[in-house]
Amino acid sequence: MIDDIRLDSAHPLQHQLYQRLSERILDQRYPPGRQLPPSRQMAKDLGISRNTVNAVYEQLKAEGFLQSRAGKGIFVHEDIKSAITPSGPGLEKSGGVSMNLPPLPPLPAGIPKPVEDASLPFQPGLPDLDAFPIRSWNRILHHQESRRTLRGYDSIQGFQPLRRAIAAYVRTSRGVRCEEHQVIITNGAQQALSLIADVFLQRDDSILCENPGYRGARNALGRLGNPVIPIPLRNHVLDVEALPGLEPAGAKLLFCTPTHQYPMGGILDLSQRMALVQWAQQNGCWIIEDDYDSEFHFYNKPFAAIQGLYENSPVLYMGSFSKTLLPALRIGYLVVPEAVVDPLLWAKQISGGETPLLVQATIAEFIESGQFTRHLRRMRQLYRDKWQLFQSEVTNKLGGLAQPVAESAGMHLVLEGDFDDLALSQWLKAKGFGSTPLSAHFLGDSSRTGLVMGFASANEREIRECVNTLQSGLTKP
Repeated sequence: MIDDIRLDSAHPLQHQLYQRLSERILDQRYPPGRQLPPSRQMAKDLGISRNTVNAVYEQLKAEGFLQSRAGKGIFVHEDIKSAITPSGPGLEKSGGVSMNLPPLPPLPAGIPKPVEDASLPFQPGLPDLDAFPIRSWNRILHHQESRRTLRGYDSIQGFQPLRRAIAAYVRTSRGVRCEEHQVIITNGAQQALSLIADVFLQRDDSILCENPGYRGARNALGRLGNPVIPIPLRNHVLDVEALPGLEPAGAKLLFCTPTHQYPMGGILDLSQRMALVQWAQQNGCWIIEDDYDSEFHFYNKPFAAIQGLYENSPVLYMGSFSKTLLPALRIGYLVVPEAVVDPLLWAKQISGGETPLLVQATIAEFIESGQFTRHLRRMRQLYRDKWQLFQSEVTNKLGGLAQPVAESAGMHLVLEGDFDDLALSQWLKAKGFGSTPLSAHFLGDSSRTGLVMGFASANEREIRECVNTLQSGLTKP
C-alpha cells in the first residue's frame, strides 16, 4: 500500500504522480528492487483513475525507473543508476530541485514587457469579428483541405497563387508597381518588420519613426538597441520638412504610415509623398510604407501608395490581412524591389520558415473568387456607420472632457484630453473595453495624453455604453 503520496485535484494528476514516484525513487525512499502496488490497488489508494496510474507506470518504465517481472509485478529498477544515467557520474536528484540557469545576455534598454492584446470592443486594430463571412470562408477552407499538395511544404516566399492575387490587388487598388515575384508572404506584419531589421540594420544604424507612431514598428526595428529617432508630426502627418534637421544623419530606415497616420489619422498629400521619396533617395534611406488600413477610407479614395510614385523607388511596402480579414490568420506581406527579395527570403528561412500553406491557399481563393472585394465593400460601409456614431456620441457626451481627432478613415479614433491616459485605459479594460494610452505612442519626454480607441470591433450598444462609461470615468471626483 502507498500511504505517503498526496495529490492535489487542482493540478494534473498524471504529472503529480509521475513527480512523486520519480522523486522517491531518486531519493531512494523507494530503493532498487522495491515492488510497487498493482495499478488497481494504487488507483484505489490514491482515489484516481487506473488509467492514470498505468500511464505513469509505462512512462517510468520507458525512462528506466521501473521494470516489470513476468507474473510478479512492477519493481523499482534493480540497477537504477545504470538505467537512468548509464554514462554519468551517478544518480542525481531530479529536476524538482532548484538549479542555477546559465547567464542570460543583457536585454537592450527600454524593452517593454509583452502586452496581451485582448479581443475587447474598442481594442485598436481589431476588426468586427462577427461581421466576417465565416460560412463562405469555411466552404473555401474545406475545399482547400482536400488538396494533397497543400499538406506538405511549398515555398519560403509564399504560395504562388496568393502572391499573384496580392500583386494584382495592390496594383489595382493602391497603384503599387510590382509583379508576383516581388511579393513575400510573412507571418503577420510583425515578422515583416523583423525581417527588414535583420537584413537592413547593423549595430548602431539609426531608424527614423513617426512621433507619435506605431509601437510595434519601433519595438521590432529597434530591438537590438539601434537608435530610434523621432520624426515630429505636422497637422497629424509626418513632417517631411523636419527630416534634414534630424540627428544623427545617415539613418538606414524610415518607418511611416502615410495613408492613415497611426495613431493620429492624418493623410500625407501627394506633394509630401514625392518630397519624402526624393529625400530618401538623396540620403540613401529605405522607406518602410505600412499601408495597414488604406481599404477603409469612407468618402474619398486614398492617395496611391508611395511605392508606386517612381519606378524602382527605395520603398519597402507592407500590408496584412489582420484588419481586412482576421488577426488570427497571422498573414502579412511585403512588396520589395527585386534586388531585396533574396536577402529577405534568406532571413525568413532561418528565422521562421514557411507561412502556413492551407491558410494562404484559402486567402488566395477568397480573393480570386471576388469575395474579398465584396467583404471590403461591406466593411467600409459598416465602419463608416460606426465611426459616425462613435464620433457623435463622443462630441455630445464628452464635450470639454475629450476631443476626437477626426479623420474620415480607418478603424480607430483618437480622443485627446488632459487626463491620466494610462490609468483611464486600465480602468476601461476592467470595465470590458479596450484602448491604448495615446502617451504610450510617443518617443522621448514630449507627449500628449488621450486614448486610441478601435471602434471597428464594437457594436452600436457597446459604442453607447463605452462613451457613457468614459463620461463617468472622466467626471468622477
